Amino acid sequence: MSNDINDFAIATLGSHTALQILKGAKEEGIKAIAICTKETRKPYDSFGVADEIIEIDSFENFFEIEKILMEKNAIVIPHGSFVSYLGPQKIKDNLKAMHYGSKGILIWESDRSMERVWLQDAGLNLPRIYQTPEEIDGPVIIKFHGAKGGFGYFIANSTQEFYERIKKFKDPDDYVIQEYIVGVPMYVHYFQSALTGELEIMSFDKRYESNADSIGRIAAKDQLDAGIQTSYTITGNIPIVVRESMLPMFFKIGEDVVAASKKLEGAPKGLYGPFCLEGIIDPNLNFRVFEISARIVAGTNPYTNGSPYTWLKYNEPMSTGRRVAREIKTAIQSGRLQDILG
Repeated sequence: MSNDINDFAIATLGSHTALQILKGAKEEGIKAIAICTKETRKPYDSFGVADEIIEIDSFENFFEIEKILMEKNAIVIPHGSFVSYLGPQKIKDNLKAMHYGSKGILIWESDRSMERVWLQDAGLNLPRIYQTPEEIDGPVIIKFHGAKGGFGYFIANSTQEFYERIKKFKDPDDYVIQEYIVGVPMYVHYFQSALTGELEIMSFDKRYESNADSIGRIAAKDQLDAGIQTSYTITGNIPIVVRESMLPMFFKIGEDVVAASKKLEGAPKGLYGPFCLEGIIDPNLNFRVFEISARIVAGTNPYTNGSPYTWLKYNEPMSTGRRVAREIKTAIQSGRLQDILG
């Protein structure tokens, strides 16, 4: 296989974190391909981050242009929209184009029960999971499986309230009932290099979640009178710099998750590339982890020019998207491309 980066391209769906992925590819001298629909291509034209835009009718039709990508030696970068539109099982079973990262890991992250087994094996501090609605004895949050950006999540304080609110959902069995933790939401963005074995902390964020973050501006009485029900659909991301004394804890947690991933069935290379641990910092400064995203997350988008942490390490602008591109570039040039494909 060629060691010339000019013989390859980086491709991704025009959504989620595509702007920084494509810009990062161009910054590293690799051709950048955006796969868009007519309705979604405008930002990629306007910001000039793509060398080529391939238009399809809908993201679900991705496999119609897969042969074109293969002819261009395109390496596909998964992100939340890619996983959501195509589905992790279809990516694992049907994708023939080169894929950055472990396909098997996407299966583990897409099912909250499997994900919990992984995180428990890593020794993380996890919220309680209620097996049945009848066990609810305090505030819980109901979450649905898959990369849906928090869509549909809701709070319940009793079994009765749970059954009232679950009625409006089409697939009432596709959920998990999780203990609601009071604290500061925190999302840690990592990069695990398959080439060097080093874990890097890239950045941190918190999410701006639909009316959950604006409802506090309404008096409690008015909330009750209006019958407002909290929604947790993610609408944006807010950058965070954490207390420096907490960084050793975040490094250890990330390393433990990577170590545990090497034992997961169907993912022989384990977890590598960008990933995110999502949790709550409680009043005792414990990090209660409730989820992992085993690919680049939208919380890295505030850092298209890098974060304070990447500036310390690289002394140049380094987004997570560019870090992915640099890993691919290094792998190509060193003849180790197979080490980063899954």
